[in-house]
Amino acid sequence: MKRALVIGCPGAGKSTFARALRDCTGLPLYYLDQIWHRPDGSSITPQAFDERLAEILARECWIIDGNYLRTLELRLKRCDTVFLLDYPTEVCLAGAAARIGRPREDLPWTEQTFDPEFRQWIVDFPVTQLPQILRLLERHQSERQTHIFRSREQAGAWLGQFGGLRHSSKARARRGEG
Repeated sequence: MKRALVIGCPGAGKSTFARALRDCTGLPLYYLDQIWHRPDGSSITPQAFDERLAEILARECWIIDGNYLRTLELRLKRCDTVFLLDYPTEVCLAGAAARIGRPREDLPWTEQTFDPEFRQWIVDFPVTQLPQILRLLERHQSERQTHIFRSREQAGAWLGQFGGLRHSSKARARRGEG
């Protein structure tokens, strides 16, 4: 794994998963929300976003956290691994509510309220966004490894197993056991 995408509904824990993946792999992590949003809550232009994304995609190794459906196919063409956090809406709503008032490294401001429009975006995600994401994943499935997690426990178990495999292979390499 050299170029990974972490996608899923807001509130699912994409950024938390992406940070754990970064810690296991040592790959650089890029948050699309940090690129798109300014600290005052406004956003950059789509052209400026696309230019910054192109710079990241040109790199040899990365983890990219975020959906941004408009650019998903472009990212899918460049990645070798995809993680889709496909959790129940209630889990995502609770996750989004729990982060209100907490500074986050993946967002350039601290959310102070659970914006009703954002809440509705989460509620609508399984109908408006997820089918398109799944179609894109299916279209590109032969070109990359795809992991779809239906719960935080599944994602955590995968990370635990992956971290253990990486640790044991590094130890074998240090001992000259290949």
